Amino acid sequence: MKNFLIDNYSKCWKFLIECRWYNVFVTGIFSFLFLIGFTFPVFFRAEIIVFIEELIELVEGKGLIETFFFIFFNNLKATFFAIILGVSFGILPLFVAITNGYLIGFVSREVAMIEGISALWRLFPHGIFELPAVIFSIGIGIKIGVDLLIVKKNKKERLKINYIEGLRFFLFVVIPLLLLAGIIEATFIWLST
Repeated sequence: MKNFLIDNYSKCWKFLIECRWYNVFVTGIFSFLFLIGFTFPVFFRAEIIVFIEELIELVEGKGLIETFFFIFFNNLKATFFAIILGVSFGILPLFVAITNGYLIGFVSREVAMIEGISALWRLFPHGIFELPAVIFSIGIGIKIGVDLLIVKKNKKERLKINYIEGLRFFLFVVIPLLLLAGIIEATFIWLST
């Protein structure tokens, strides 16, 4: 079992290094759109408010375990599809980075306006686990898409390798990060109700 874990985490580390510039790119896009959402929260305002209200309704009245599973499975779906949909030449994962960056910036601005800037510290404990999971997944998806565009020989083999390594990374890195983030976020939500 120990060798199994060491082997898989070693392969995950190598794949993370291979994806590093995609992750840097995603972090830049995400951060830029976060700043736009925070400083200019004017785009899609009505739609975002409705979306947030619907999310609040879905979580309201749930116990700690139900809240955890709701958060965990939503994040699990988003990160999984960010990887899988890389086959769209990276366009759909890039769209996920853009929308999530703007949405989190928008929501952060709203929270800061209502409760004060110090309220944003409540996002930090789960964000240190959730954001890397999201960024890594989007980076992998974009790598898959870019490789489809630029690799000339053995495209199918490269796609297969990227998916195998991407799914390994998803299982051994992304899921544990999302579990930790879900536990922390659900606990914060449950305690604040």
